[in-house]
Amino acid sequence: MDNSQTQTQALAAAVIKLFRPLVRVLMRNGMSYGAFADLAKRVYVDVAMQEFDVPGRKQTVSRASIITGLSRKEVSRVMNLNVPDDAGAGERYNRAARVISAWVREARFQNAKGRPAVLPVEGASPSFSELVKEFSGDVPTRAILDELVRVGAVEHLEEGRIRLCARSYIPSSGEIEKLGILGTDVAGLIATIDHNLDGKTTQPMFQRKVFYDNLPDEAIEELRAMTEEHGQALIETLDRWMAQHDRDTNPKVSGTGRKPVGIGVYYFEEAAPQET
Repeated sequence: MDNSQTQTQALAAAVIKLFRPLVRVLMRNGMSYGAFADLAKRVYVDVAMQEFDVPGRKQTVSRASIITGLSRKEVSRVMNLNVPDDAGAGERYNRAARVISAWVREARFQNAKGRPAVLPVEGASPSFSELVKEFSGDVPTRAILDELVRVGAVEHLEEGRIRLCARSYIPSSGEIEKLGILGTDVAGLIATIDHNLDGKTTQPMFQRKVFYDNLPDEAIEELRAMTEEHGQALIETLDRWMAQHDRDTNPKVSGTGRKPVGIGVYYFEEAAPQET
């Protein structure tokens, strides 16, 4: 077996592994194979048209057909399909997450023990409305507050005060924002792997995991708690550093270029294979 065959088989095996949890999500949310196939074709065509052109020459439907293996008629058809847009959901997620992050991070919104302070919704500084205005742009304070209360991240106290109950924003299960995370987070991980697989890469991106396959059930609860505690602490440390160097959060920062950067931490758990 030559190297190209080995590489093709390894890629096919990898695709099957990453498709299995994805297909589970698709089927649970009612997306048929036909709808998925059209989306896959559209992405194939988009990537072929935008990233696999010949330098100095305009990309053509015929060349995209050759690259993707689709007929020219099919390339033209999928190019005219409507592209789903979740920008609104993504923006809502980002705004809510930034508010919680700043509440946890910024000293003026903390109490004497360095924890997120109980805040009045309006009124004397520091207030929740001040927090929203500074870290969530021009979105209405009430909209952000209602969303954070809805997902259980904030609770109302007496005399118009509120308390932070969660140190991160996690939308309710199955909602549009949580499905949006599927796209952004998994895309980020695969993009990192793609970067590291590129033979031209001179500086690999950080990509690590730890995995054991024979832990007893009794150890899982403690491991989950440790992951949440240490993972949250790491994310908050990185968040503070990034906020200090982000020009939207800190306009005093100088420098050239504009680079979106993120760091993700996740826990995964698999079902044990059935013994025979």
